[in-house]
Amino acid sequence: MEPFKIQGKIVYKKLGPGFWGIVDDEGRKWRPVCMPDNMKQEGLDVTVKARLVKEGASIFMWGRPVEILNP
Repeated sequence: MEPFKIQGKIVYKKLGPGFWGIVDDEGRKWRPVCMPDNMKQEGLDVTVKARLVKEGASIFMWGRPVEILNP
């Protein structure tokens, strides 16, 4: 998958065990499969390079799974 840019805000969702995500400036939802620790701040403005990833089974029914390439 080709890398692309995401600009938005970090959110924490309390669904199930909870997880971190990004809501971009257009309202799209992205779910990093491994959110870098330095980004785990509710409301943090971010611009990241990412790429879509394929997941097996996931309990989270929110956002598209991505890998962050430059935290």
